[in-house]
Amino acid sequence: MDRRTTPFSGRVAHVSLRDLVAAPLTEGEPARVVVPLADLRAAPDGARDRQLLMGEAVTVIDRDRGHAFVISEKDGYCGWLAESTLGDGPEPTHWVMAPATHLYEAPSVQAREMVSLSLGSRVAVKGAWGAWASTDFGYVPVAHLHPVGQWAPDPVLVAESLLGTPYLWGGNSRFGIDCSGLVQVALYAAGMACPGDSDMQMAMGRGLGAEEQPKRGDLVFWKGHVALVVNQDLLIHANGHTMSVSYEGIREAVARISANGGGLVQARQRV
Repeated sequence: MDRRTTPFSGRVAHVSLRDLVAAPLTEGEPARVVVPLADLRAAPDGARDRQLLMGEAVTVIDRDRGHAFVISEKDGYCGWLAESTLGDGPEPTHWVMAPATHLYEAPSVQAREMVSLSLGSRVAVKGAWGAWASTDFGYVPVAHLHPVGQWAPDPVLVAESLLGTPYLWGGNSRFGIDCSGLVQVALYAAGMACPGDSDMQMAMGRGLGAEEQPKRGDLVFWKGHVALVVNQDLLIHANGHTMSVSYEGIREAVARISANGGGLVQARQRV
């Protein structure tokens, strides 16, 4: 069983694993991320696997040393979050469609910003004061929000809005992102389900034959890497070559990655 998608902390398991593991079972407790960004780790205080954004829902399976073992609702990814990042936040009504925004202490451009939120964060809007939306955590510009269910029309445009974002292994935000994080953020903003890591993403969609021309939105996979096709000649990806989200010619990327020991393209998928 893949530990990333197996809801078993090593001590306690989700009821979905009945008869599969010898451990106490639980249905878990619902919770939400109540901070701008939370690292989802392989173990308490361990290495980061992925990140969850404000408003994302989880099911808590176990608790240990100030951390909670959770299942992420959006993709089933399992891991440990600091307990301080979780709470009983309200059901989100809106999501951040701008690359990033701030939560302000008052509905004014002169007000002090409290924290920054990344594209994809979710908030519950309680009311509006002109150009400002009120939430339990502060005020957000209405222009930076879309209602949940009103998704972006093109995942590639979402990825392009994150051009220049610094590369961060396991990152899922405007403040740092990796290749599979960029694909997941882009597809999720377009209302499409998407797993968290590139090897999982390789199983999505329809595999393309060698004779089929690349189309906008296709995914191109190497071992441990994924990129989005912009057009027949260009792709966009978060990469360690530029340490950022950047454009690269498809032929140039294939040649460069191969020359640097990254191997050949393993798959092309049309989502």
